[in-house]
Amino acid sequence: MVKIKDKNPYFLVLLFTLLLNSCNSDILFTDSAAMPDNTWDLSNIVHFSAPVNDTINPSDVSFTIRTGADYPFRNIYLFVTTVAPDGNTITDTLEYDLADEKGNWSGKGFGDVHELSLPYKSNVFFPEGGIYDFRIQHGMRVVDLNGVYD
Repeated sequence: MVKIKDKNPYFLVLLFTLLLNSCNSDILFTDSAAMPDNTWDLSNIVHFSAPVNDTINPSDVSFTIRTGADYPFRNIYLFVTTVAPDGNTITDTLEYDLADEKGNWSGKGFGDVHELSLPYKSNVFFPEGGIYDFRIQHGMRVVDLNGVYD
């Protein structure tokens, strides 16, 4: 899930749901992308297009990922590319811990499904209004990443 929070005193499931949120927890945008057969193929780049109108107040951007008991790692690497309306592109490589060294999963869970919010950018200003494109690809050392629901 991708979340973007507007911080005007206001508040991204991949896999994710892209959320635009304001500081007061108003969700400005949400979307999700389910993984076929609960497997995220390396060539499957998840796209979210989020309309941004507020260029004055800062926002938070985060993802939420849901994994199952068959997810084989305690972390995940993501390549996140953000394309602004003017075509300016920024790519970040991110690592998130999904479980601790003892195998205890972070976030909340129900049965064998675990959901964790992954902060991406905090207090970010979008310099121009329009559609921002977020492209997310897993960066693990396997082609088929099992146990990723959305």
